[in-house]
Amino acid sequence: MIEFTIRAAGRSVSITAMYESTERFCKDYVCDAKPDFAVRIEPADIEFERMKSKREDRLEGKRERSFSDAYLETIAVQRKIAEHLFDFDTLLFHGSVIAVDGVGYLFTAQSGTGKSTHARLWRELLGDRAVMINDDKPFLRMENGQVIAYGSPWNGKHGLGCNGCVPLRAICILQRGSENVIEEIDASQALAMLIQQSQRPADKSHYPQYMELLDRLSCGTAFYRLACNMDPSAAVVSYEGMSVR
Repeated sequence: MIEFTIRAAGRSVSITAMYESTERFCKDYVCDAKPDFAVRIEPADIEFERMKSKREDRLEGKRERSFSDAYLETIAVQRKIAEHLFDFDTLLFHGSVIAVDGVGYLFTAQSGTGKSTHARLWRELLGDRAVMINDDKPFLRMENGQVIAYGSPWNGKHGLGCNGCVPLRAICILQRGSENVIEEIDASQALAMLIQQSQRPADKSHYPQYMELLDRLSCGTAFYRLACNMDPSAAVVSYEGMSVR
């Protein structure tokens, strides 16, 4: 077994893993701080992730994918850390977070809609002003009425992100459209997507905390819906629509 500690969303986590590749995967987050909590991966955790992936593929009518045990261990670590972080006012969220001039914007949508592509358009539009925080699974921590978005090792297939954090100004739900149109929406209109895109508790005792965190997320940031195509002008519409408040 491999033992190491990482810093995740402002908390130190001791990890006991089966594969050295898991420590390499987390290398940008490794620290020597005293742990706030610990996670340990067993073979049953890896098998759980394998069966979960197969179930999801069947439900979506996809060909069942095959993943290595080493890869599945990284997903098991992610899941266990996220479960503990409910106790520290933090959610794991599926989306792309980009910071512009020190302020964060999160794009979320159904898989394949174009979150990463839209974030790339922002980087092309804004150049050095734009910094990728995380392109897949950021942590969102509720703190003093604010939402702080943190990078994580789980930053998408292109590895776009950094070990940093930024106050979150807005969450934007993307939809495909022939024209680029953005509108501000209220939290109730965003709730279904927030539930779908955040990791829900495996432990039922965490559900009250989870629902409270969603409520605090709803109060701590603005929400938008963007119908967009993949033209560079989509970035202009969304940035101008969200950055001036």
